[in-house]
Amino acid sequence: MSNKTRRRLAQEELRRIIEFCRSVENKGLNPFLVNVEDLISVIREYFPGLKNPEDLSLDAEALNQVASIIKMQSEWVKRRATSLYRDPFLIEEKLRSLPTRDLAEVFLKTWHPTVELEQITIGSLKTAMKYWESLAPLSERWREEELIKVKAGMTTREELIKQGILRDETFLSEIEKLWRELKEAVGAEGKTDYWDFVGAESYRETLRRAYLTSFLVTYGYATLEIQPLEEKIFLKPNETPVSKTDAQPFSFPIPVNYERWRQWREQREE
Repeated sequence: MSNKTRRRLAQEELRRIIEFCRSVENKGLNPFLVNVEDLISVIREYFPGLKNPEDLSLDAEALNQVASIIKMQSEWVKRRATSLYRDPFLIEEKLRSLPTRDLAEVFLKTWHPTVELEQITIGSLKTAMKYWESLAPLSERWREEELIKVKAGMTTREELIKQGILRDETFLSEIEKLWRELKEAVGAEGKTDYWDFVGAESYRETLRRAYLTSFLVTYGYATLEIQPLEEKIFLKPNETPVSKTDAQPFSFPIPVNYERWRQWREQREE
């Protein structure tokens, strides 16, 4: 074989080694697919006949690519070792070699069923029967409260005390106590929603607070702020009681009926 032919074959083999190693590295293939010993033997075979600097550079590049493959193999082994990697083939061989009894025990230890069987017992049936028998009839459970429609009228403080809506205390002291409570209830804007202030847990207590609040406005302890478009009413406490001439300049009736109170309760509980 002539030197020219031998040189051409050496260049082709070296380029093939370089391209093959680069392909494995770029595609992230298993580096152990490369037989490093075969590649090194090819490089060793052609190296003595290389004289041209271009050929020597090609030989060095081939060695560098083989070294990269060896580095990849080392990292691959370290990664598998740290992650406790087990080859699937070895696991399969291990399972095939296990006796049937040992295999069944391993399965039972790792088995976590996601379905369970439930059934009705005599005791649970008795409990259910007692529960349904203790319930009131549907006609009573679904019965709504009946409202009595009455015409609006006037009342006196004595009548409210007799009905238990107002306590038999000094009337002015009750007004001032509610006034202090209103001052504590207002926010940064200096006002609070009317229904949030007069509303209470019971309708009776709501009537009492609404009655006293009307005197807060009448005696100049507070003023009403009405927003008709938003249908909202606010209470604003005065720092000091104002005279009757400077108090609320108009009379504004606010219905405090049972339906409106119940609507306020439902909105607050949502």
